[in-house]
Amino acid sequence: MQLAGIGNGAIMKKLLWFLLLAAGGLWVGNTSAFSSFPPAERPRLLAHRGAHQTFDKTGLDGQSCTADRIGTPHHDFLENTIRSMQASFEAGADIVELDVHLTPDKQFAVFHDGKLECRTDRKGITEQTPMAVLKTLDIGYGYTFDGGKTFPFRGKGVGQMPTLTEVLDTFPKGRFLINFKSDRREEGEALAALLKTNPAYRKQVAAVYGDDIPTDAALAGIEGMTGFTNRSARACLLEYLAMGWTGYVPEICRDRLVTVPSNLAFLLWGWPQRFYGRMQAHGTEIVLMGDYHPGNAGVSGIDRPEDRRRIPPGFPGYVWTNEILSWR
Repeated sequence: MQLAGIGNGAIMKKLLWFLLLAAGGLWVGNTSAFSSFPPAERPRLLAHRGAHQTFDKTGLDGQSCTADRIGTPHHDFLENTIRSMQASFEAGADIVELDVHLTPDKQFAVFHDGKLECRTDRKGITEQTPMAVLKTLDIGYGYTFDGGKTFPFRGKGVGQMPTLTEVLDTFPKGRFLINFKSDRREEGEALAALLKTNPAYRKQVAAVYGDDIPTDAALAGIEGMTGFTNRSARACLLEYLAMGWTGYVPEICRDRLVTVPSNLAFLLWGWPQRFYGRMQAHGTEIVLMGDYHPGNAGVSGIDRPEDRRRIPPGFPGYVWTNEILSWR
């Protein structure tokens, strides 16, 4: 009995040493304690919706109208307009995110909503409305911050819905993240055709995202294009959590845009320097988002001064913000 006790003690000691060595190996293989990013004046900024009217996200779902829940306006910019994009670039945006719908006359309308009645003075389906009609609408019509007592932008957004080609022609040095707002393969194929026939436009489109079907069609049809879908973003992070301790980067993470919620970033093996370096080695850019909370429908960004504390010093990736004007 005594010999058996001594034997068990020796086994436990060896197991403890093994666990300590394994933990040490994991730490050494994934720590960023001995590395740092090169000094940078500021992160690269990705302006979601450009300069826009922010809104209350409480109880928000995919069908909610956001124009009738804006906060008290502090500026007069409306999302997805030329003025909004100009203000975003002037405030320091490296990339401006915009939304597109392919119209019956095969133009890309730059507008967020699938239905017109939330923001405009007309009812209808955006992708079923000719661009000539969309050009006549008042896209500021539906905005209110006081429950419909006043409409501060009514009459000020007439004719302000641009086409994608107008945006690209207006900002030849600008870069854009394009969000497909439908689930139609045709949208991705049409964008691929547009960029193939206009090489200058290809340089301006940094990435695409949206529903799997149009996004995958665009990624397949545009050489070197990167992007993401909700599915690919989740799959990448989950697979990396499972295997990233080895330094392995899953296929779903490669040649993509990977969005990282700032409140969960610490869970990623090697965050921030090792993680960033591994992704860069496989052609992937990182976009640091705001906090992720299950059930939230609105896109959270690095919007408040306190949010900026979560940006690693010298972080060379992109930072997603809904408040681009606050970075001026």
